[in-house]
Amino acid sequence: MCPTEHQMLDVNGIRLSLHTAGPQDGRPVWLLHGFPECWYSWRHQIEALAAMGYHVHVPEMRGYGETSAPNDPGAYDLITLCADIQAAMQVLGHEQVAMIGHDWGAPVAWHLALLEPKRVKVVCGMSVPFGGRPKRPAIEVMRELYQDRFHYMLYFQKPGLAEAEMAEDIPRTMRVMMHGMSGTAGGSTLVQDKPADARWLDDRIDPGSPPAWCPPEAFEVYVKTFQQSGFHGPVSWYRNFERNWERTAGLAGQKILQPALFLIGDQDPVGELEAYTIKKMPAVVPLVEQHVLDDCGHWIQGEKPQQVNELLLAFLHQHY
Repeated sequence: MCPTEHQMLDVNGIRLSLHTAGPQDGRPVWLLHGFPECWYSWRHQIEALAAMGYHVHVPEMRGYGETSAPNDPGAYDLITLCADIQAAMQVLGHEQVAMIGHDWGAPVAWHLALLEPKRVKVVCGMSVPFGGRPKRPAIEVMRELYQDRFHYMLYFQKPGLAEAEMAEDIPRTMRVMMHGMSGTAGGSTLVQDKPADARWLDDRIDPGSPPAWCPPEAFEVYVKTFQQSGFHGPVSWYRNFERNWERTAGLAGQKILQPALFLIGDQDPVGELEAYTIKKMPAVVPLVEQHVLDDCGHWIQGEKPQQVNELLLAFLHQHY
């Protein structure tokens, strides 16, 4: 991968770890990672974007790696997460940016497009679509649908349980998660047929090595990220569905009017869970361009880097 520079920014009450690459005078592109990932998950895109003259900004999101990880779960609501990036853009003097996010980074990117319509000129979400503000918090629906059955998001609501389980053996956790949601997965780690009070990963078989798309040197960066910060911060993102819903009341009914790109793998389990939202998306993101990548799971920018780069660069060339 091309060389990157690292800095720590004091923004929004936290210390934000930020990696940058590419020419200083290049147009800013932000890459926001998801769960359970790290800034290095964008390694292929960093290289491709920097080579095309963009100034690439890749934060370790709140709760990850060297970035601050507050103890209060309420410190991880969506508006606060957006405010981290808004404050960083202000410090760096960014007047126009391309905002790109994957997994949990995608909702942050979508909402930044709503909150910063002049600064966010184009937006891209990978794996997680945008369907507008829901009529009620999604977690309420999950509680109704999965009263007596296991669902990982409901499991994540119980303070201390998920983060402790995941931290017991971080390399195993990462191998199971990566394989479980890859294009070659034998079964998703999301929806599982077991009792509601079960643990998450106990019944998953450890593949023994990371997937081919994540070589040992990259896997080491993932593991180190969570050895540094643990999982409390990342899991706390899931503990704010009600708070997210309350704090986005002012955005109800608003559309994302910027040019937008949405990418998802054909074997991404999120695609099945969010099928309705994906279908609804053009109504709330009128200028969205959508692509489904074949033989691809959830970790889209790692599994299919060449296709993602081609689509991303073509989109940026056209609109940014």
